[in-house]
Amino acid sequence: MNFRSDSSAPAAVFTVAAILGAPAAQAQDSEELAKKLSNPVAALISVPFQYNYDHKYGSDESGHKNVLNVQPVVPIELNAEWNMISRTIVPIVSQTNIQPGTSQTGLGDITQSLFFSPKAPGPGGIIWGVGPAFYLPTGTDSALSARKWGAGPTIVLLKQEGPWTYGMLANHIWAGGGDSNRLSISNTFIQPFLSYTTKDAWTFGVNTESTYDWKNKQWSVPVNLTVGKLIKVGKQPISLTGGLRYWAESPDSGPKDLGFRFVVTFLFPK
Repeated sequence: MNFRSDSSAPAAVFTVAAILGAPAAQAQDSEELAKKLSNPVAALISVPFQYNYDHKYGSDESGHKNVLNVQPVVPIELNAEWNMISRTIVPIVSQTNIQPGTSQTGLGDITQSLFFSPKAPGPGGIIWGVGPAFYLPTGTDSALSARKWGAGPTIVLLKQEGPWTYGMLANHIWAGGGDSNRLSISNTFIQPFLSYTTKDAWTFGVNTESTYDWKNKQWSVPVNLTVGKLIKVGKQPISLTGGLRYWAESPDSGPKDLGFRFVVTFLFPK
């Protein structure tokens, strides 16, 4: 259809259509961004600030911990078919009575993962990425660090069908070297996840972030229930997410009952 500037009626129709169509287009854009945020290997720069609170640590259950995870995700285009996704977790920790009668505040150990992922989904619409994960003893206090260097494989598999995203992220870290007075590490991390994103960019999710400590033969299994909403402040897309965590299993000295999580994520789409 052609619209001429000297025809007021078609111009009015065009203006009304543009006004009515803009919110729908913006909603669709927000929905797609929210779905990309549910995909750990999406080609989307994002910077989440994830705050977690857990309590009832220790034999007398008086310990509590606050952790702010700064988790930048940066996709790097390798060629026409492949991306490398850098995912970093930088924990900033404040804790009391994790070790009885003590408190610490500072930087924890950093985990750096690199996923090599095809740009196009594979057979059956499967999206995947695989690569190395590194454990860096960057903790500023001995109580906030394992004082060991570590590495191992990491993998993510997922599928997105309509509003649904489901899949699993996993890694295994072997850590040695470093402080000879500390035990070596052999930990398996498994994170199955499921989320549903609405057309107005609400996302409802459930996951576990389970870790099995092979040295001490102990599970830590928090189950997270979250609700998120993608908004825009000016032109800046931001995701706001909150939720509860239930500790289904933890070591004897680990957290108990309920914790909570709040996440602010800044998105930088191309």
